[in-house]
Amino acid sequence: MDVSKDGRTWRIGTAGDVGWLAGRTTQGFSVTTAIPPVFEAYGTFHPPAGVGFDTHERAVIDELVSCTPDQPWWLGFLDTGAHDVVFPYAPRVSLYWDWPYVLVEAGPEQALAWRVGHMRDGDGALPDLFFPADRSWLVSALWDDTWTDIGASVAVLTALRRNPLVNARLVGPDEDACPPGLTRD
Repeated sequence: MDVSKDGRTWRIGTAGDVGWLAGRTTQGFSVTTAIPPVFEAYGTFHPPAGVGFDTHERAVIDELVSCTPDQPWWLGFLDTGAHDVVFPYAPRVSLYWDWPYVLVEAGPEQALAWRVGHMRDGDGALPDLFFPADRSWLVSALWDDTWTDIGASVAVLTALRRNPLVNARLVGPDEDACPPGLTRD
């Protein structure tokens, strides 16, 4: 199925497009609750004190773009019934604990522009889940976490960690993903 926005047609994803991660996460508090254990390195990030969501999210996207060959990205918006999924009438794919996501093939600029308000903080635009077509990294924010998880190469995590606006830290696959100073809801 295709949908229209911004004068273009966008492909809506199917279960086949997320089959590589569906059913591959673990239950608990580790980063592999949000990211399947298939990556070289794992981390978390959240806006540092005094940095606005727009600045933080732009820094995240800029770093990911610099580490990723030009290609489409899959953007996933979790349908909670109360938050913007961008395409409200599009079919959903089921991930994690049968949570419904609208999955759209787009790119980094759409990741920053399409959503109006984020479900976890009311600000920000980033999708709840996104990854490039080559699956070289995966960013996922579970609905009840105040941080975002990532699985990627060491090079991608190193780039994110170098940028103080991203506020990234490395996490082992079996470690609690909750960043120091943050709490679970």
